Amino acid sequence: MRRAALALSLFLATPLFAQQSPVPTIRYHSVPDFLKLPADLYLGEAVGVAVNSKGHIFVFSRGNTTGPAYGAAAAQLLEFAPDGKFLREIGHNLYAWSFAHSVRVDKGDNIWVADKGSDMVIKFNPQGRVTMVFGRKQEASDEGTEPLRHPKPPLPPVDGMFRQVTDMAWDSAGNTYISDGYVNSRVAKADKNGVWLKSWGEPGDQPGQFNTPHNIGVDAQDNIYVADRGNRRIQVFDTEGKFLRQITIDVPVSADARPAIGSRPTQNTGTMSPGAPWTICITPPPNQVLFTSDAYPGRIYKLSLDGKVLGVLGQAGKQPGEFGWVHEIACPSENELYVAEILNWRVQKLVLEPAH
Repeated sequence: MRRAALALSLFLATPLFAQQSPVPTIRYHSVPDFLKLPADLYLGEAVGVAVNSKGHIFVFSRGNTTGPAYGAAAAQLLEFAPDGKFLREIGHNLYAWSFAHSVRVDKGDNIWVADKGSDMVIKFNPQGRVTMVFGRKQEASDEGTEPLRHPKPPLPPVDGMFRQVTDMAWDSAGNTYISDGYVNSRVAKADKNGVWLKSWGEPGDQPGQFNTPHNIGVDAQDNIYVADRGNRRIQVFDTEGKFLRQITIDVPVSADARPAIGSRPTQNTGTMSPGAPWTICITPPPNQVLFTSDAYPGRIYKLSLDGKVLGVLGQAGKQPGEFGWVHEIACPSENELYVAEILNWRVQKLVLEPAH
């Protein structure tokens, strides 16, 4: 029995589609100067982008910075019309704003953000008013308020609280799944009313363990996809946290590939390795595909939901159509992407040429 269980676990842990060669190159172009910012408004590190049912674009940026270089409040949520015209800022001076990480829009056009610095997830209604709050930031008056530590072994997680939260997604029943994150290494689940239901995961590299669960998405069949960035894989679970499979991306890297910043990685492991997924974006049904990205060599990958790499596009760089650490992707359709970049302080709209 033990031998059979071990064999099953090894089978489940085996990466799907471990070698993807040759992989089609997707032709695309970047729409120039798409976002129209007012003269006195600037993006900082663009870490989040989402699109609602009306085609409005929401950008979560480490802008509007106040305070010292370390420990600054750096988060600003902006809304744009489908043509890129600036509409409004949402949540100006919000108590949760500390260090922006991701923005998503649910099927009711509610706007959700994850703030890594305050350890909070905030839900806004379409009008931009706060309707639900998850987590709690440290009190500024407390003597022990300081940057979160990363002890080994890690501190046990606390229900209802986060440690450097990263992202959120929803299933068909309205349950919320929150990736938590840089310290806790788990996924939390709350119901549609905000009631905490459960969490799963812990630091590690085995099935169901995480090393920086950085982005999360749910498909039409309620499978949960987690970008387990530090382990260089996407893990897939059911709604109760049962491990189903994992996906790895192994597309050959050209000899002249360059990093967006820093030295070329010397090993194929960790956050900066080729295929390490920073993002999860699943297109709307009925024919869903998944887009993800890596920091080096700075590409975007198009996958089937079973893990087959269908195409690849882009490279690291500063020019239009190149990428500097894509941190979040919005994919309202298979051939239209919005990508938020950390290093280039921008959001690009990409138009992909359909395969023939």
